Amino acid sequence: MAKDVKTLAQWLRRDVLELAGPCLAIRLELFDFVTAELLTREHLDKKRIRPVRIALQNQRDDLLAFAAVLDSKLEAIAPTHALPMSVVRQACVLQRKPATSPAYWLGWCQLCSQMGDKCHAVFEAVLQAMTQTPRCSSMVENLNSRLRNYFTLRRQLGGEYLSLLQFFLNHRTFLRSRVAERVGKSPRQLMTGQAHPHWLTLLGFGQPQPLRV
Repeated sequence: MAKDVKTLAQWLRRDVLELAGPCLAIRLELFDFVTAELLTREHLDKKRIRPVRIALQNQRDDLLAFAAVLDSKLEAIAPTHALPMSVVRQACVLQRKPATSPAYWLGWCQLCSQMGDKCHAVFEAVLQAMTQTPRCSSMVENLNSRLRNYFTLRRQLGGEYLSLLQFFLNHRTFLRSRVAERVGKSPRQLMTGQAHPHWLTLLGFGQPQPLRV
């Protein structure tokens, strides 16, 4: 069972969620196949497999949103260079192989023989499309990781709580950031360029008092 689950996880990571991969339609079929196989094995270790399977099914569209963006970019490259979409896709999938491997250069030469003098321009366009494609799964997971701790504080999430959470996150200052200009400022300050009182003061609780030792 453990070997099967490990194989499914590898398929999911390498064949479905990898940036250099097939079109969205094929990714969806492969994704559904993986979750279906997990379901058939769920009774063997329900406590560990079920949460993963449900999480994957619930987040499928978010996890694969990047593929639709990449597809549209690759579909624009094909007519620009008067090439079949299949050739452009192969140039994308080839990027899964290390650029130092013989297999990569064998594939590169085979594609260049089909593209002729367009070869370098097409590969450059494909690499640019891949570089500029946001990995939506990473952004979604980053957002989920930021909000998860707040959601576990309550069993039920109502509109009032979500509004308060939104207010708090918009007015709480950043304690640290990779961008030095953001430290000590809130999202609202960064967006408007105007300072504001502490978020507790804005809610009517007065000025925060220093801790007494």
